[in-house]
Amino acid sequence: MSGANVFPPGRDWDLLVIGGGITGAGILLEAARRDLKTLLVEQKDFAWGTSSRSSKLVHGGLRYLASGDLRLTRDAVRERESLLRAAPGLVEPQGFAFADHGTDVKRRLGFLSMLRVYEVLAGRREPRWERPESSRMPSPNSPEANPAGGIRYTDAKTDDARLVLRVIDEARAHGAVACNYVTVQALVRDGGKVHGAMLRDERSQAETAVRARVVVNATGAWSDLLGGAAGGEAGGKAGGKAGSTKPDRAPRLRPLRGSHLVLPARRLPLAQAVSLLHPADSRPVFAFPWEGVTLVGTDADHEQGLNTEPRITRPEFDYLMAALHAQFPQLGLSEQDVVATFAGVRPVIDGGQHGAPSSEKRDHFVWSEPGLVSVAGGKLTTFRAIALDVLRHVSQQLPGWQLRAERGPVFARVSVPARHDLPPGVLRRLAGRYGAQAKPLLLAARKGELECIPGTQTLWAELRWAARSEQVYQLDDLLLRRTRLGIQLPNGGLDQMTRIRAICQPELGWDDARWEAQERRYLAEWGKQYGVPPVA
Repeated sequence: MSGANVFPPGRDWDLLVIGGGITGAGILLEAARRDLKTLLVEQKDFAWGTSSRSSKLVHGGLRYLASGDLRLTRDAVRERESLLRAAPGLVEPQGFAFADHGTDVKRRLGFLSMLRVYEVLAGRREPRWERPESSRMPSPNSPEANPAGGIRYTDAKTDDARLVLRVIDEARAHGAVACNYVTVQALVRDGGKVHGAMLRDERSQAETAVRARVVVNATGAWSDLLGGAAGGEAGGKAGGKAGSTKPDRAPRLRPLRGSHLVLPARRLPLAQAVSLLHPADSRPVFAFPWEGVTLVGTDADHEQGLNTEPRITRPEFDYLMAALHAQFPQLGLSEQDVVATFAGVRPVIDGGQHGAPSSEKRDHFVWSEPGLVSVAGGKLTTFRAIALDVLRHVSQQLPGWQLRAERGPVFARVSVPARHDLPPGVLRRLAGRYGAQAKPLLLAARKGELECIPGTQTLWAELRWAARSEQVYQLDDLLLRRTRLGIQLPNGGLDQMTRIRAICQPELGWDDARWEAQERRYLAEWGKQYGVPPVA
């Protein structure tokens, strides 16, 4: 039965990591690899916050290069390349294409020069300019006629929630422990130093005092909400940059909300990713193919508060639809074409420039007090670099332990299962998402469960495995993070719920009353957070 949390009784830890997003997961893995006894706790589900609601891009940050941030771009490009090598099937290349009409040759040459630097940082070269006769624009319905050619480059994309789960699974292979639905009631202090935390398991309501030599606050946008996490007044001016040792105060955060629409690929068919400027205000909007659907998104300031679950607003919804109408007028897209929406809050460090949300840099920031190290900011792509920076700060509070800074592959090598009844692409996808668990997942499949769920690339067998083995406690854990059916299928997957229930209810050990209560709860929450927002 899935869902159990196990704290080894009476055990003290070298490191207690608070926060189960990609940053916390990365710290857990790199600490466990370096022989630290490490426990991670997450108050909701793994990847519940930002790390399941990102734009799904593992990119080097071309726009950071445009703003002159060579260091961040270099780190991101190198980490992107490492992930592409280590996790094929989970992190995959994604082409970007821009139509060029020859109206600004100087701008084109500048962009091409910047792309050359981008490629040098990645250690590879690829075509960047195509003539009109060979250029493949992102959509056959693009309104832009007679382009002078096309500008293309390659980044990468991922299933962000599955990336978090893969990192956590890898950490467990090195002896780490990770628990979801465990709340930090309070940090335990003695003589001004943090020595651990009082934890409550939300499943059983049992409370446990856990001792740790160092606690790491990796709660992202919520870092200021963990009592005593800041080394001074929350929101004060930061006293150092990413990688510095002890700033005077916590950095000021500018919570940004990435808001997204999800459309069926048949209604918005894209061969490449599209990056465009909104006709109303020239803010960047992107659209790209992902897992059988098409994602469309942009950034905005998040002003709804951090205690409520983020959602797209009606003005943001209309704003993104207006961008699609301007770029693809022939498609006749309407509100009825939107399968789902989602929004995630990003823990961006406030640069103090009060510019557009997309102009803020994605640097991370680490700060310390006795027994406690906190981190905020950063981006999905650079989670390993952030983890190593955090561990450099941790090492200053762990006498006798030295950080080994070498970087091997992100994940242990996993062989793709040999099956004659499944296409190589499906096997590659499973190996990337599940690592060493891909083989037992396939063995657990029953008749008909190695087929894809209609409209997705997800196998029915993935539902069985998640319910059996992946700490599912709520139905949304299963449909929004272990799988992504809740944003790939209309109405959160309601039309497939009968078969989902037949597969998963016995594995979860839920009686009929609990399943039905969970289904009602899930569909109500989906309507609020993932559906089309109502007209005001």
